[in-house]
Amino acid sequence: MTIGTTAVWGRVEQQDFRSRVRGALLGAALGDALGAAVTPLTLEEIREAHGVGGVADFVPVDGRRGGVTAVTQLTLFTVDGLIRAQVRRDTGAWHPPTDVYRAHLRWAATQRDWGPDERREGDGWLAREEWLYARRAPARSCLHGFGDTTMGTLERPRNPDARDSAALTRSAPFGLLAGWEPQLVCQLAVECAAQSHGHATAQLAAGAFAVVVHGLARRDTLDGSVQRALALLAERPGHEPVTEAVRRALGAVRQGIPGPALIESLGAEDSAEEVLAVGLYCALVGEDVRHGLRLAVNHGGPSSPAAAVCGALLGALHGETALPPSWLAEIEGRATLLELADDFAMEMTQGPALHNATAASPGWIARYPRA
Repeated sequence: MTIGTTAVWGRVEQQDFRSRVRGALLGAALGDALGAAVTPLTLEEIREAHGVGGVADFVPVDGRRGGVTAVTQLTLFTVDGLIRAQVRRDTGAWHPPTDVYRAHLRWAATQRDWGPDERREGDGWLAREEWLYARRAPARSCLHGFGDTTMGTLERPRNPDARDSAALTRSAPFGLLAGWEPQLVCQLAVECAAQSHGHATAQLAAGAFAVVVHGLARRDTLDGSVQRALALLAERPGHEPVTEAVRRALGAVRQGIPGPALIESLGAEDSAEEVLAVGLYCALVGEDVRHGLRLAVNHGGPSSPAAAVCGALLGALHGETALPPSWLAEIEGRATLLELADDFAMEMTQGPALHNATAASPGWIARYPRA
């Protein structure tokens, strides 16, 4: 594959990329669902409810096993926005942050409407998925950031003090833009984070996460991808909290057997840099996906966000076949996740066969309207 706008993908490369896209999106959703029921709990409360070993399997939440939170909802709409940006590029209206913001406005509608509104012709298929019309612990920063049509920018961000993990956890899809250069991936993730999170730490954590996923999508190692993220961070003002958190995660790998105390030393609060550190550490030390996600859940910090970060990293690293089948069988919205992942992979690898400046597949444009 030649990286750039004229990329040529072979069949094997397309299959590998699709597996990594599926892995990242499904892995993040598995982590989100595994931690959903215990995110507010301390380690002692988790052990009291689930035994000394903590959570080992899905716990019913919102009336079902495998239920996801707003973390997964927002990630899906981020993917939708990125596909729309590619489709709209033929028109000359090329500004991905705006398309991602419009997608997140469609997510915001799911948090206040009873169900899909067929009168909104520009919604596309994702906003018509009824299961997404459920409020699943959305962060206040996101509800406010996407509460109206005023888009936050780096110069005038929404929620200037917001430092929580909600921008971080929706940023894995930026890293799946494998044909982009890593510095552009970082910049896009940072700009889109500013639409709901004004604190530089939240923005740069999102950018670093996207760069790590980007390296994995391009078949680099996890360590190599982290080192590239650190190098790009060093060029940006205010990077120190994120850089220090990532370096603590790398250093913790050599500090003995992974456990809750070590994990909590990396971060016990829902700040973007601490959630990134915990998720990254658990991905680095996990023996497999199941082990990594259990580590990311069983501690006193924000379990669901940390496990979503860990799951996205391990899914992008190993592909969908590494994910636990028994968990995939129960995850909420699996059909939607797979459909969107495959659409994203098809757009990124075969976009010119679907649309160009003079013609377009009617079915594709109906799914991802240019309006």
